[in-house]
Amino acid sequence: MSADADTLPRVTAATADVTPPRPFLREHWPWLAAILIAVVMPWFFFNWSTGRHSGFVLTMLSEIGLMTIFALSFNMQMGHTGLLSFGHAILFGLGGYCTAHALNAIKDGGLWLPTELVPLVGGVGGLFFGILFGYLATKQRATAFAMITMGMGELVAAAALMFMGFFGGEGGVSTNRVTGVSLLGASYSSSWQVYYLIVVWVVICVVLMRLQTMTPLGRMANACRDNFERAQFVGYDPRMVRFYQFMLSGFFAGIAGGLYAILYEIVTFDTVAAPKSATALLATYIGGAGGFFGPILGTILVVLLQSGVSLLSNAWLLYVGVLFIIMVMFAPGGIVGLIGAHAPIARIGRLRELAVPYIRVLIPGLFTMLGVVALVELASFTTIGASQGKKLAVGGLAVDTATALPWIVAAAALLLGGFWLRREAAAFRRRWDALMDEAKAQGAAV
Repeated sequence: MSADADTLPRVTAATADVTPPRPFLREHWPWLAAILIAVVMPWFFFNWSTGRHSGFVLTMLSEIGLMTIFALSFNMQMGHTGLLSFGHAILFGLGGYCTAHALNAIKDGGLWLPTELVPLVGGVGGLFFGILFGYLATKQRATAFAMITMGMGELVAAAALMFMGFFGGEGGVSTNRVTGVSLLGASYSSSWQVYYLIVVWVVICVVLMRLQTMTPLGRMANACRDNFERAQFVGYDPRMVRFYQFMLSGFFAGIAGGLYAILYEIVTFDTVAAPKSATALLATYIGGAGGFFGPILGTILVVLLQSGVSLLSNAWLLYVGVLFIIMVMFAPGGIVGLIGAHAPIARIGRLRELAVPYIRVLIPGLFTMLGVVALVELASFTTIGASQGKKLAVGGLAVDTATALPWIVAAAALLLGGFWLRREAAAFRRRWDALMDEAKAQGAAV
């Protein structure tokens, strides 16, 4: 008996809490799936008869990639540290300017650096200016920090128009990404080569920023965001935590700016202006600042609106504003917050019961959205479209905005759809509350 007992593994307090590691593929499959989608996506828009990719699609996908890095760097301040910055674009744009000058120096023979590593120049530039501006801005927090960053953004935007030597004035700094220096022998004269370079840098930056959230600095940034007085009480300096986060976010924003310079081969004062900061804010808030992947989802949506919807409508900015207002009012947690809200229902295995209620809400929601879009487009073509000589057409049929019928149809779709949506939303809310109560009851029972 004793011999058998001696051969059995001993279970101690140290070994009892050890959980076996999960398989790599099971734990990281979303990341791998996202990379696979990014790699194959351009080939869905490849013209096999001419042997060329769609330039517009490649540019849009590249824009999504570099803006993903930019939005995630912004979220290092807003989502992780609780710092609302209105001037984050200065780190992005200044990194882009540094990269443009570096590319010109490489082209002239004054600097040797492979094109694959050129975005690091933007990162170093963003890091430098992150230290410079962060030292001042992070002395304050909350509203004061936001106002300081807004002033810094306006200061740099004005300087970009005044100091020609570095910024190039309104014309900006032009460059050429075909430097002839490459570790892989690539010329980067083709858009698809630039796209895959951006994909590689997106993967590197996303992984590094994800790992940063797991470091002691990342944990303390969350602590200072939630309760900076308690962080001080346990011996940490919240101001230094804010400064380090600002500095690191500048590094990644500079890399995004460097990729921007490589993609467009020009950097202008628009890259440091307030609208670029607003883009990062919109992408982060719409996607969800509370989760790491929120800014990624928000970036995809915002860039699609900017690149796709802007070609279809002059009022695309209005749609972005309406979307932002809706998210603030009804989903302050963003897209990831909406997804996460379903977790309790999914845990009790009742998620499928929301399929029919969602469909019943979706149909009147589409009618309501159709009414809104129709009214906006009618108003747009009555004013802006008329001045540009454009006429509204739906499905190849011309619509006369001067007649009353289109306006009546649009208003009817909005009013009837809104009334229908309100009734279905109330029914959906009752079903949602019932499932959430059941999820809470089962959780309490466990």
